[in-house]
Amino acid sequence: MRMHAIIVGLTAALAFVSTPAAADHEPSLPATTAASAAECATAKARIDKDFPTGAYAGCKPISKKHFKLTIAPEDEGDINCSAWYAFRVAAPRKARIKVDLDYTKCGHRYWPKTSTDGVNWKFMTPKNVTVEGESGERTARLSLGVGKEPLFVAAQEIFPPSIYDAWLSDLEKAPFVSVQLLGKSAHNRDIKLLTIAQEGSTPRETIVLVGRQHPPEVTGALAMVPFIETIMGDSELAKAYRARFETLAVPLLNPDGVVYGHWRHNTGGVDLNRDWGPFTQPETGLMQKLLQSLDKDPARDLRVLIDFHSTGRDVFYTIPDELPTDPELFTKKWLELYQTRMPDYDVNRDARHAVGRPISKAHAYDTYGVPGITFEIGDETDRQLIKRIGRESAIAMMQTMLQTPLPQAPMTRANAAQPSGEQ
Repeated sequence: MRMHAIIVGLTAALAFVSTPAAADHEPSLPATTAASAAECATAKARIDKDFPTGAYAGCKPISKKHFKLTIAPEDEGDINCSAWYAFRVAAPRKARIKVDLDYTKCGHRYWPKTSTDGVNWKFMTPKNVTVEGESGERTARLSLGVGKEPLFVAAQEIFPPSIYDAWLSDLEKAPFVSVQLLGKSAHNRDIKLLTIAQEGSTPRETIVLVGRQHPPEVTGALAMVPFIETIMGDSELAKAYRARFETLAVPLLNPDGVVYGHWRHNTGGVDLNRDWGPFTQPETGLMQKLLQSLDKDPARDLRVLIDFHSTGRDVFYTIPDELPTDPELFTKKWLELYQTRMPDYDVNRDARHAVGRPISKAHAYDTYGVPGITFEIGDETDRQLIKRIGRESAIAMMQTMLQTPLPQAPMTRANAAQPSGEQ
């Protein structure tokens, strides 16, 4: 990730020191995330969540140096146990405080990370983190050294819309890149579309990349960034790829959920990656229109859809090789080549398909016959390894795509009018 863009994005994000609801154009935060920061001030320290992604349901001082945070999901519906938290701590003078993370459901999942600038993050050392309980009953106690300089504590690195904006603005300086407004989220936030294609070329074949349907899944975003930047590289491979293929990327599909620190849903209480088919939400509706526009254009062909996520381990969820796709056996060939580029790393694949399941990979196959891939990165996968994963998987993808046959010419209206012989 380009450091200048990160610093600009974080400066913008963390300068927003009032709650997201404070802006005139902003709707109120969901009730479960509206706890007052003032109740967490003591003579020794203060905790708040007044920044994008900041989230906890309640905060209570136990003593001057001991606080209890209640962590709860954004709504009362069924939800994946991606128990997100993010808060900021400061003290008038150096002190060590305790913060208990108490969960209303699911229990502790993410190992805590800290940062003083929002750019550089450290995993907390085990001696300062105590996790107790089993499975959905896990709680955590954090021991934090704090002072006047605010300390950010979060389930994963803070990666709000302002970082994406700065990053995309930086990428757009390249002559073969454009950034457009795909549309708006339910709470009127921009959802942007990045287009990559060699200047002067007219690619017919299109690869679609999607990211951040689920707000806490930051490691997927950390892989998507080097994946895209590798496609934009100066190598002969990248140039050849861009001359033949157009890449359309929507890196942040759920900006509302990210800003509000949701565990899983958008502001409509919907898991966006269970809405591909119904398309009931404005965010997924934008993806439906994008894919339909490609399908209706006789000069363009959707070839692959890759959706970046996070889970407990690095794994690709794919369509089984037994099911015919166009390009034929792309996923198998891609992942085999990727494995050869990562000999010291196990590429895990889980191939399955349920017809009509309303997730991105299934919809891409059921509707358009193309390979759909869910690219999952482990919650705590080493961050340097994630950069390598993003880079090497992109190289293998470009090599594999360039080896695929060109799609057949689109059927003319005259040919389409001829009877097929099948009634």
